[in-house]
Amino acid sequence: MSAAPLISVSQASKVYRIGDAQVRALDEASVEIRAGELVGILGPSGSGKTTFLMIAGLLDTPTSGRVLFNGRVISKPETNLNQLRDFRRKHLGFVFQKANLIPFLNATQNVQIALQINGARRRYAAQRSRLLLEQFGIGNRAKNLPSQLSGGEQQRVAIARALANQPELILADEPTANLDSARGRQVMETFRRLADQERIAICVVTHDLRCVDLFDRCITMSDGRPTVQ
Repeated sequence: MSAAPLISVSQASKVYRIGDAQVRALDEASVEIRAGELVGILGPSGSGKTTFLMIAGLLDTPTSGRVLFNGRVISKPETNLNQLRDFRRKHLGFVFQKANLIPFLNATQNVQIALQINGARRRYAAQRSRLLLEQFGIGNRAKNLPSQLSGGEQQRVAIARALANQPELILADEPTANLDSARGRQVMETFRRLADQERIAICVVTHDLRCVDLFDRCITMSDGRPTVQ
């Protein structure tokens, strides 16, 4: 028997109102992701990929359906997003197309701030931040500002920041879009290693088909509906 899913998006729909029209960005989507899985979300622009990530990442609530985490309902239509903030900080990590590093903080401080927002003491936060950067092979860049880092290095700092609070699930939206093939591959291999060694569940929205061999499963979105390949 396979392990129970860490996160389940169950029959989730998202409808946006634009003027008098309604746009169904997600259409009764159901997806399960287990600990240690690296799952790719594929599909053309406008297919519902980012909307799915927003719902799964508790950054938005579904119009109908629900999201379960370890079998417990976390998000449904009437959920107040403010109530999900602490849960996101404790259990989820996010990586986006742009690293979104704070420009006046060095690499260590950019990771450290995620820990301190969660209440970690400064000394522990600094130690863990330096350790994460070393694990990603950029310990020698710890004191560099984002403007002094390459695109690949910035993205590795962003991944370290996402891992700072030891999340169970990482959601990544086009994390290799601004990288060349070699650096993009390095980022995806990092995700693969984290899934295998740390048993973190990782969901990656991507247009980049160069690294699909690293995924356990690929889910293709079309008109807001997922199809498992």
